[in-house]
Amino acid sequence: MDSKTLRNYGSSLLLVVTFSATVVAAPGEEKCLVCHGKPGFSKTEATGRKINLFVDQAMLAKSVHASRSCTDCHVDVVAIPHQVPQKVNCRRCHYSGNTVGAPQGELYDQYAQSVHGLAVAAGNSKAPVCQDCHGTHDILSPDSTGSTMYKLNRPATCGKCHMEIYSVYRESVHGVALASGVLDAPDCASCHGEHNIKKHLESGSRVSPEHVSETCGECHGPMGVASKYGIKTDRTTTFEESFHGIAHKMENKTVANCASCHGFHDIRKADDPKSSINPANIVKTCGRQGCHPEATTQFASGKIHVDPTKKEAGLVYYITKFFTILTVSTLAGLFIFIVLDLFRRAKKARGAK
Repeated sequence: MDSKTLRNYGSSLLLVVTFSATVVAAPGEEKCLVCHGKPGFSKTEATGRKINLFVDQAMLAKSVHASRSCTDCHVDVVAIPHQVPQKVNCRRCHYSGNTVGAPQGELYDQYAQSVHGLAVAAGNSKAPVCQDCHGTHDILSPDSTGSTMYKLNRPATCGKCHMEIYSVYRESVHGVALASGVLDAPDCASCHGEHNIKKHLESGSRVSPEHVSETCGECHGPMGVASKYGIKTDRTTTFEESFHGIAHKMENKTVANCASCHGFHDIRKADDPKSSINPANIVKTCGRQGCHPEATTQFASGKIHVDPTKKEAGLVYYITKFFTILTVSTLAGLFIFIVLDLFRRAKKARGAK
């Protein structure tokens, strides 16, 4: 055997040994990237859907999982070549008390009881799982501007499934404000929650008839951020003191709440012709079935969110002022009368002695 043949034989033997070692040993990241590090690496399913299998190593290095290895998540991949891996179970690390540095809290349990988690458990293959919202190999901290969960990006993330709602929200006063960079403006999670999203008619939902005024009050109440932008923060107080608010306190579930009048995803400024509280639309808004079908143009002339302690309340302010003065005067006169009567009785008692 000449030297050239010997070298070729040795190279072939080394290749066989190396391949055998990769088959029986759990693969490392560098071995995974032999295939998955190739741009364009993909597979086509029987349905014709093309699945991208390329993993951008630079992107992975910037993610929150940069310190983890491939098999920390893909635990069923133990050899190369491998079968189609199962879906990653994020709960292996994301639980309260974990020691791997993942966020603490029972977020997965919340998700399991949410409208999304229950849909997945019921067999809905289109319902979102962790990866649909947070990403896969490109997961970043929610505080990072490149994250799908960054506040400015969340509406678009939710919009991948809720396209019609997203298109409406984008034109709302909240959507326009958020798109302009106002981080105080509410996005989907601000109202609906995050991992614990419930159906809007469930009593546990943040946007249920029982809780929607509380949720809106987080921004539009006395302690809310609305005042920073010149928006009145007495909206929840005046609502609670109104007929609707009092009925709401008495647990009337059909009485009008914030969303009944202002809308929810399509909230607009009152001077917007498309706003449900624009004077031109008030009759239609109040006249909805189950509310005030007899509504007339007089509804539009009435004051809403009236604070009787402020002059802008008009006649209500002066009537309130009058009755306040009348009540105080009456009580003061009654007090003086009682004091004088007691004094007279005491003087009379001394004279009788």
